[in-house]
Amino acid sequence: MLTGYPRPQLERDNWVNLNGTWRFAFDDADKGENEKWYDAFPSDTLEIQVPYTYETKLSGIGEEKFHPVVWYQKEVELHSKQKHMLLHFEGVDYVAKIWVNGCFAGIHTGAYARFTCDISKYIKEGSNVIVVRAEDSDSCVQPRGKQRWKSENFGCWYVQTTGIWKTVWMEAVDASYIESVKITPDIDRAVVKYEVKLHKWLQENVKLACEITLDDKKVTTCELEADTEYVTFELSVANPDEPWQMAVWSPQNPRLYRTVLRLEAGAERDEVKSYFGMRKIEIKGDKILLNNLPLYQRLILDQGYWEESHLTPPSEEAIIKDIDLILAAGYNGLRKHQKVEDERFLYWCDVKGVLVWCEMPSQYTYNDDVVEHYTKEWMEIVRQNYNHPCVITWTAFNESWGVEKIYTNKNQQKFTEGIYHLTKAYDTMRPVIVNDGWEHTVSDILTLHDYEEKGITFGVRYENKDAIVNGKIPFNRDRYAFAKGYEYKGQPVLISEYGGIAFSAESGWGYGTQVKNEDEFINRFRGITTAIKNLDYSVGFCYTQVTDVQQEINGLYTIKREPKVDIEKIRKINMED
Repeated sequence: MLTGYPRPQLERDNWVNLNGTWRFAFDDADKGENEKWYDAFPSDTLEIQVPYTYETKLSGIGEEKFHPVVWYQKEVELHSKQKHMLLHFEGVDYVAKIWVNGCFAGIHTGAYARFTCDISKYIKEGSNVIVVRAEDSDSCVQPRGKQRWKSENFGCWYVQTTGIWKTVWMEAVDASYIESVKITPDIDRAVVKYEVKLHKWLQENVKLACEITLDDKKVTTCELEADTEYVTFELSVANPDEPWQMAVWSPQNPRLYRTVLRLEAGAERDEVKSYFGMRKIEIKGDKILLNNLPLYQRLILDQGYWEESHLTPPSEEAIIKDIDLILAAGYNGLRKHQKVEDERFLYWCDVKGVLVWCEMPSQYTYNDDVVEHYTKEWMEIVRQNYNHPCVITWTAFNESWGVEKIYTNKNQQKFTEGIYHLTKAYDTMRPVIVNDGWEHTVSDILTLHDYEEKGITFGVRYENKDAIVNGKIPFNRDRYAFAKGYEYKGQPVLISEYGGIAFSAESGWGYGTQVKNEDEFINRFRGITTAIKNLDYSVGFCYTQVTDVQQEINGLYTIKREPKVDIEKIRKINMED
């Protein structure tokens, strides 16, 4: 299981990983709160290996039946009373309630963003008992991504994920500490901007120091008086010895600056470590630019499922292996599909120079509750992943899932517009895609999904750009590029889903006719990939997909990460001009 620091963008030394064995109980009758299980946990309980959900083999339970309410309990030894103890949950699906030593400590709604409980008032020296109640549902109102809402798998929806599915951990801090750091690079001015939020800011004698290093060599330092709880400042990273006057992050050379922030507030102290990449992503006309240079994106769809642990990475080594498999096949990035990945994954993408599209898992209906829940959770996700240089695109909606009437429905159209502009209010840098693959409203990139099998047919269909982007013809025989009332404004065009080739000898489904052997696979892959690359107006592609996922067998690799074809041949096709 994952043992590395769970939040690499804000790292402290004094922390405890709580992954491992917890007591566990199903509560199908939902009686646990009335019976005060947070005071006296049932004696006839199971054991579970956190952070794997009960549906997975690695949890030690492996039951795929849906249970709406589950409970967890763990005893934690604390050897001294800390001023402040923070209890962090990287992900709990869907509503989490937390008790510490029988006292209610917090609640959070949403599966895909981390949350924190300050448990300082409830802990004691010696043994402490943490209890978690997780409530899930089969409702299509909550964002659920690829989790099924029926009793069996169907289509491209898989076994649900219930309860704790990411790392649980604690860290000790003083009463005043650094709560968050937003880091924004500006390569045109060779400066980096810090926006620091302080918890329990004092009125006077508060100092904040910052140090930046590159390759273990000091770049710059500063110290300033913190006269408010929100501290904003800029530092130059200019260096005349660097080719760009600075170290620029890119897939070819993913160099990272390390930074340390130190807080002094009277007797209170805090120190956090972070990092950033000096990189710039922008739209210029019909091109996407990375660091002011045209970027052609060779992406692959990645759903992030493992056979024995489903959405939860089984180990750090498994994360690294998946990224290396993607690079080996000649891709420079991935579209993380219907999942918000563990930050350890994003950390390794930062280190290895892999471009990432961050996507919101879909809900599958539309009403006022959807608007409220979706908006809150999406903005938590954007804030959580903002600092990662690998994340270059926000994908807010996919294929009209949850906004199925977007082509004509004004409410759904305005909802997607609102999410677009709200995302831009927090992040002016990254492109935002609205309704990836189908009818767009406002969107920085026009993305199209098409699972045409034949390269020749694909080439003919897309040779007339004007007809496609201006809605004169449906781009994939079924869909128009824009919803009614919206029009093409010169955005870059990218084929963000295609392929999905599966073998006929396998049990499951892929897109189109299943192939009989590797030669058929490679010929079809070459035909459609080359056709896309020959489109002079397309700025990239995204192939479906990295690995098989349960009944969906259209991966380049099996779910065990075994190659299904000669990956070197795939790499050659992807890389050739």
